Amino acid sequence: MDRKNEIWARAIRPELSDLSPEAAQGLLQVGLSDSDRHRVTELSAKANAGSLTEDEAEELDEYLNIGSALEILKAKARLALKSAA
Repeated sequence: MDRKNEIWARAIRPELSDLSPEAAQGLLQVGLSDSDRHRVTELSAKANAGSLTEDEAEELDEYLNIGSALEILKAKARLALKSAA
């Protein structure tokens, strides 16, 4: 996990189930748009082919960091829902 994701994890504290069920359900609905997911797929293909520009590599890294933060939030949401059940 890179430094940004470690900071996000410490800030969000996914191990705590301190969200209401309503908030948890809302967080599970958050995600990248279809166009952003398509862009990540394009950038990933270029990365695999070794043809990313420096700007594209930075863009892909930003998408991956946001995706990791969203997954941390969703883990917290799932734990909150499990604890509420």
